[in-house]
Order: sequence, then structure tokens, then C-alpha cells
Amino acid sequence: MNTPEQSFTRSSSGIPGLDSLLEGGFVDGRLYLVLGVPGTGKTLLGTEFLCEGLSAGETVLFIHGEESADDLRANAAELGIDIRGANFLDVGPESDFFKRAQSYDVVDPQDIEDGNLIAEVRDAIEELDPGRVLIDPITQFQYLEPSEYQFRKRIISFARYLKNRGTTVLATKTPHAQMDMQLRSLSDGVIVLEYEDEKEGRRIHVPKHRGVGQRDGRHGLEIRGGGLQVYPALQRERHARTFEPDQFTSDISELDSLIGGGLERGTVTIITGPSGVGKTTTATEFLATAAANGERALTYLFEESIETFTYRSEAFGHPITRLREEGSLFVNEIDSLTQSPEEFADRVVTEVQDNAVELVVIDGIEGYKTAIKGAGEAVELRRRLHALTQHLVDMNVSVILIDQRTTVTGLPEATSEHVSYIADNIVFQNYIELEGELQRIAGVLKKRVGGFETVPRRYTITADGLQIGEPVTGIHGVLNGVPERTSETTDRSR
Repeated sequence: MNTPEQSFTRSSSGIPGLDSLLEGGFVDGRLYLVLGVPGTGKTLLGTEFLCEGLSAGETVLFIHGEESADDLRANAAELGIDIRGANFLDVGPESDFFKRAQSYDVVDPQDIEDGNLIAEVRDAIEELDPGRVLIDPITQFQYLEPSEYQFRKRIISFARYLKNRGTTVLATKTPHAQMDMQLRSLSDGVIVLEYEDEKEGRRIHVPKHRGVGQRDGRHGLEIRGGGLQVYPALQRERHARTFEPDQFTSDISELDSLIGGGLERGTVTIITGPSGVGKTTTATEFLATAAANGERALTYLFEESIETFTYRSEAFGHPITRLREEGSLFVNEIDSLTQSPEEFADRVVTEVQDNAVELVVIDGIEGYKTAIKGAGEAVELRRRLHALTQHLVDMNVSVILIDQRTTVTGLPEATSEHVSYIADNIVFQNYIELEGELQRIAGVLKKRVGGFETVPRRYTITADGLQIGEPVTGIHGVLNGVPERTSETTDRSR
């Protein structure tokens, strides 16, 4: 026996991401309301809806009241959307309907206009029998009604009339608190488009989809050359996998020894430390070694260019250019404020799947926070990074996050932004000042799988790259930033 949900016939909105939020697309014969301030993409969403209908061989009708049909077709064409095959009905103040010269001596002019408008719409629908109708905006109906009660009756009647014909209707509207409540209750589905500023970017959410359900939450929305694109927030989908204890190693035996042999597959590692301490250099050891061993690796650069990364890495002996040409290493530079968190996550997951990537490096958390539109404050940042890293881990992909702490010496907290819970492994790098000399140390704070060395090691960055020394002995107070010798013995790493 079919459930009610299974008996619904669905049609695509023309926007795959929106179909996902609607749990499969629009239900045929229903009324949907699109809310948003000017410039958020309401009309564009509607034209995508009509274009999809045309592609499916449907007859579609565009009832418009603020722009001419020529302008609407031209605007859509600029974004690569062809709605030349649509039928247009102009009910705006510049249409012939509103230019008719009539005198109103006995009846209310509103009654005449009301009757003419409804007759015009009804006649068009009867003649065309459209499968899809876009009303942009629906306020053209609202303004002609003498009361909210009358408007509600009109919309209910209109919706039932279209539903009986199997016509799917999309109506747009600029938000207005009191009237929105009426329209929200009358509509079978509600789509809200938002745009705050360049830093926050565009957002979309679906608060209502009657009888079907929807993906809750706010999601990524972009207007690009190809039209309107929706990027649903990641949902964790556990993939059946067997944990494999084999490791990604660097090309430095002392570094591998420090972290217990290497970084296990399917884990998240945070390399944390102050600016200039060598975090990216350390991560590159694992990245380049994996690629050289035929294991595809991918990195996203938020804080430096591809040219700088390549030059510096090759100076340390890593053949970045050759590895990229061979297709085992992928390096992507992320421009500031060009992507939402959802779009970035979709890009990462897609590139991992398409290229069979096994190791991903994100350099770094602070750059992500600054560059990604709507990354949000600390709580939101942690939530988004956690969703992305767990999705990758479920795909058995290893992830390295580079985290910049503000403190130069000492270790008052494991990571910035309190993201330590995301990590399976935490590798810290730090400066210490000992007897007037500034030195670097590295150690491990956390490793969920396997053991690791509990004593930090000194290291240097030379023209040959990262040089890891022996474990530091005879010193205490390293983590609180005030190291002192515990004996007169010179430790082995000096």
C-alpha cells in the first residue's frame, strides 16, 4: 500500500540543490510561496522553474506585474536561461488592461478592476492549460482586494482552481509580516531567500513543505553565470567501511616517530601553532609524500598563493609541479568571499570523489573563517568544520587542518576556536625562549589510535626543509612558556 508521500507526483524546480531541500522537488498541483527582499533572486528562481517546465515539454505561463516581458526574457538570457517559449501575461500598471479608459459612476472602481484581472488570468489559463504558472509578484492580487479576508478567500479559490487542473504555481513576494502569515498558511510550501551583506552572503531555507517535509536549516545560495545555485548543508551519511590502521607517513623518520609512526587513514589531524612556526611546512611533508607514493592528495590554500606554496615547497625538495602534472597532487587557492561554507564543502566532497583523493589538507582554519562567506563566529565555525571533516572521514579520507594560535610561546589551550574535539590527532608546534635563544619544538597532545612520544622534540627549518632533532630532555615548563633546565646535563638534541 502506498503512503501519501509516495502517491505525490514531483517535478523538478530546475535547481538540483533546491530539489534536495524540497525532498525531491515541487509536488504537482500545489501553490508555493517564495519570499525575499529585492535582489535576493526571487524572479530568477521563478524563471528557472519555468525553464525546467519548458525543457520537459510543458506549457508555462508567466504572470508578471513589475517588468515587461522583453525585460524578463533579456534578464534571464543574460544568465543563460531561455524562457522565450513561455507565455506572458502582464497585469502591471503599464499593461493594456490598466490603460483601458472606463468611467465608474455606479460601482466601486476596485470591483471593476478586480473582475477584469481575475477574468484575464482565468481566460489565459483556460486557453493555455499551463502545467506551471509563475506569479511575480503576487501582490498584484493583494492590492485589489478590499480586506485581508477577501484576499484570503481569493487565493484559496485560485489555488483550488489550479489544483483541480493539476497546475503547479510559484508566487513571489517581498516580506511583509502581517500579510506573510496569511500567505504562508495558504501555501503548500514556503521558500525564503536572504542576503545580508557580502561577508554573510546569500542564504536559502525552506520552513514549510506540507505533507512532504524538507531539509531544515539555512543553506548556501549563489547567483552565477549559469543561474541560481543552491548548496545544501552537509548531512552526515555514514558509509560502510572497515577502519584501516595503516598510516600516512612523512619523509622524515623522526617526525613519524614523534607521532607514533604516522597519521592513520580516516582520521582528522590538527597541526596547531603560532605564525611562522612551520605548520604548513610540516603538513606538506605528509601531502607530498602521499602524492609521491601514488596516494592522491589535495590541499586548499586560504592564506597563500599557489605560486608561493609551490616555490617554497620545491625549495625544500618537494616536486610539487611534477606531482600536479602527474595527477597525484591537487592544489587549490581559495579566493576571499567567493564561496559559502556549503559551496566549499560541496566542492571538497566532489573533488575528493572525482579524483579518488585519500588525503586532504585545509590551510588553514583562520583563513577559512576569514575567506568563506557566512563562516560565522566560533560556534558556527566549529559546527561547519566538524560536518565537513566527519563527512570526509566517513569516506575513509584523512584530513589535516592547520590551526594558527595567537600565543607565541606556551600552550594555554590546545587549539584556537576550541576545535580540539574535531581532531583525532593534535600535533603542536611552538617557540621556546631558552637562555636568550629562540628555538622551535614539536609534540603531540592527542592521538586516538595508537601511541606517540610524550617528550617534545626540537626542530629547525633550514634550506633543506624540516630537520627534526632528538627528544628534548633536561627541560621542564615547555608548555607554560617558561622552560627551565632541570640539570646541568646538556640534552642530546643540542
